[in-house]
Amino acid sequence: MEIDGYEAGVPSWVDIGTPDPQGAADFYGALFGWEAPEGPPENGGYRVAMVGDRAVAGIGVQQSSGPPVWATYIAVDDADEAVAKVLTAGGQVVVPAMDVLDAGRMAVFTDLQGAAFSVWQAGTHPGAELVNEPGTYSWSELLTTDVDAAKGFYGDVFGWTTDPKGDGPVSEYTEWQVSGRSVGGMMQKPSTMPAEVPPHWNVYFAVADTDLAAARVQELGGTVHMPPTDIEPGRFAVVADPFGGVFNVIALKPELAGA
Repeated sequence: MEIDGYEAGVPSWVDIGTPDPQGAADFYGALFGWEAPEGPPENGGYRVAMVGDRAVAGIGVQQSSGPPVWATYIAVDDADEAVAKVLTAGGQVVVPAMDVLDAGRMAVFTDLQGAAFSVWQAGTHPGAELVNEPGTYSWSELLTTDVDAAKGFYGDVFGWTTDPKGDGPVSEYTEWQVSGRSVGGMMQKPSTMPAEVPPHWNVYFAVADTDLAAARVQELGGTVHMPPTDIEPGRFAVVADPFGGVFNVIALKPELAGA
């Protein structure tokens, strides 16, 4: 599905900071078919991964310690206003609102439980231009230690409403909604997840076949953390790239693919 712009409150972009951008570009290129050449020096070499002529994700140099993390950016009309809303709601500002050349304006935050997320005020770069097709961004999902607090926080910041669903693979699932449309998800951090793993946002990429994708991750030097599993929207697996960046792959049911 091609997209040229995003309504405020809708996740619009994902990127990863990694210790080896070229290695990551090679891995994701082989897995998803991305073309991600090194970007211009004035942008720190930041790579915009493409599928055809459509931007789908970003790869940059890791700026913090710990394992690489896939970040979710949520579209806003005004990044500075988002900073004020996050502070009023009790969150923390990690990176104040800043311009990224003429591409747009961004900021990075943590919510009440410490989960990091970003906002994107589009300039020349609207966000992901192709989604929900094999090799492209599909979904973002918050794993939190306090579902009720998260509902209040993100409702205050983005105006999100919630749609509770039945039991997921490990616990009850909540979908975030904008204008009555589901745009992301949330669940309680599973008790089986190591205590040292903090609350965080998960990123999903669509694939044609989850089992083949998981096997390919291993062939390319990555890791499968959760083998292919059937859930309501389709079949997913939790995997990591060779540098430790965790992400999910999902083969959506036919009626959801491309939606």
